[in-house]
Amino acid sequence: MSEEYETKVDHEYGDSDIQVLDGLEAVRKRPGMYIASTSEKGLHHLVWEIVDNGIDEAMAGYATTIKVTVDKDNVITVEDDGRGMPVGTNEKTGKSTIETIFTVLHAGGKFGGGAYKVSGGLHGVGASVVNALSEWLEVSVFHDGKEYKVRFENGGHAVEPLKVVGDCDKNKHGSLVRFKADPTIFTETTVYNYETLRDRLRQLAFLNKGIRLVFRDERVEEEEKKEHTFYFEGGLKQYVEYLNKNRTAVHPDIIYCEGSDQGIECEVAVQYNDGYNPNVYTFCNNINTAEGGTHEEGFRLALNRVINKYARENGYLKEKDDNLTSDDCKEGITAVISVKHPDPQYEGQTKTKLGNTEVRKIVSEIFGTQLERFLMENPDEAKAIMDKATLASQARMAAKKAREMTRRKNVLEISSLPGKLADCSSKDASICEIYIVEGDSAGGSAKQGRDSHYQAILPLRGKILNVEKARQHRAFENAEIRSMITAFGCGVMDEVDTSKLRYHKIVIMTDADVDGAHIRTLLLTFFYRYLRPIIEEGYVYIAQPPLYKVQKGNAVRYAYTDRQLEEVKKEMGGNLGIQRYKGLGEMNAEQLWETTMDPKNRTLIRVNVGDAEAADQAFSMLMGEEVEPRKNFIIENANFVENLDI
Repeated sequence: MSEEYETKVDHEYGDSDIQVLDGLEAVRKRPGMYIASTSEKGLHHLVWEIVDNGIDEAMAGYATTIKVTVDKDNVITVEDDGRGMPVGTNEKTGKSTIETIFTVLHAGGKFGGGAYKVSGGLHGVGASVVNALSEWLEVSVFHDGKEYKVRFENGGHAVEPLKVVGDCDKNKHGSLVRFKADPTIFTETTVYNYETLRDRLRQLAFLNKGIRLVFRDERVEEEEKKEHTFYFEGGLKQYVEYLNKNRTAVHPDIIYCEGSDQGIECEVAVQYNDGYNPNVYTFCNNINTAEGGTHEEGFRLALNRVINKYARENGYLKEKDDNLTSDDCKEGITAVISVKHPDPQYEGQTKTKLGNTEVRKIVSEIFGTQLERFLMENPDEAKAIMDKATLASQARMAAKKAREMTRRKNVLEISSLPGKLADCSSKDASICEIYIVEGDSAGGSAKQGRDSHYQAILPLRGKILNVEKARQHRAFENAEIRSMITAFGCGVMDEVDTSKLRYHKIVIMTDADVDGAHIRTLLLTFFYRYLRPIIEEGYVYIAQPPLYKVQKGNAVRYAYTDRQLEEVKKEMGGNLGIQRYKGLGEMNAEQLWETTMDPKNRTLIRVNVGDAEAADQAFSMLMGEEVEPRKNFIIENANFVENLDI
């Protein structure tokens, strides 16, 4: 038995060891249990908890507009025009109902089943958790011509009971919550991200047609960015249109299906594009179920069933042909599936996978029936979809053969590694790094300058295939792509197993010019489409080589940006020799090690895709067929790019 199991805690375990944390103390002591983390993600979670309350009020049919404002001090205000929280006394706590909602865990209008049919935040901890984790929080409620107010401080305690503070217009009704996140809890940052707030509020407006969401950021100087109003009468149809804006649609009309059964509402919107990657987004009660679940299974079952039935009945599949697979039916699809459920069950704490079994059948029947009708009534659009699926089937057969060539029997089988790979001697993946470099000259310097114990070098010849515009079999036939798949050793696509990854740092090292940026984007597109878990789990990095070498006598300094060059010039004085590096090949092995590969000195940027929807759109726009969106993106961002990080 190892020593850690033999060691005992030298302490008696008695009644006094059982701690009872009063009210909101538990939240402040263990915030991660309630909002997942106290990082930037957790900070934004506070906003969503309050916004969700307004959305619930709108879904119940009472609110039409929700306004979210960030002021210059990063104070958040959320206002809705719903019924307003009840202002009477709660019989169980003896306090005002509003004070109860904001100070008692699991107190809310979502348990009895009367106030709300469906709700995003079903734990009943939202408002009280936000209060507990705020430096201060204020609630104003507008009822019958009166404004009621209460303020909380010091870990969520009411400064004084709820009271009437003035009159308001008799027609005014609703709730307003203002709060400032507590910097002693959110030690990483208390600054809200403009794009994160804007994009989620836009998404909520898409998911709840007819609800107006207004976002105002007082920190932004530019008027066009300061205020946004999101209102979509078309709901999910407009969402799919938005998601496909950088792609070419295969059929003009968006297929929209809706229905309800057993109190469960279901909406699905679908449109195929000429790309090869499926993009299916699923939601339950406005929560993005990133891992899918029973609603996505129901969608997939119906899609396969209806498309295969139509293909057989209309001669796209012969009697002897195998059925089209799920992947064939989904190639190039953009779909949004949204269900509203009165009692959702999620797998795991993070609410990322829906588990209700009855949802599978309900979604399958509602979507299947209406998709079948659409195909029957729109033969031209049906033909475009069938041609797309049958072509995908043929390409899948070719890809299967090509993919077999990329497989290795054993992760450590050296003979099967690519010939141009200069591998490292260590087999400990946690310390091993692989540098992917362009060209033989940079590859030569990197091989000579590296620490061969843990650093491997894989040189690529020229630009790799743009997988956004190519079918799978072409990708698997590409020598450079096959070299990377083989070297990484973790499999590809749905077979990726990061526990078999041979290097825990995959470093893209390209020249600091336009060509280098293009190669880097091609590589990131390949990783995102074929090896997504290596990005999601944080194994991919971008090296930052210096742009300049500055020399004065024997003293040498390196500058990585133009701004840094100016600072170095000031510090070193006159009579300087300045060399502008056009590429990695201009550096000798020692310089490359010292500036870009030595862990003591180098700068690596970890690639983080963030929101899958935003990343997907970025790659489609940068690497897809549509020229105009790409041109606009480059024009808009040309002045701001110093360190490109996707």
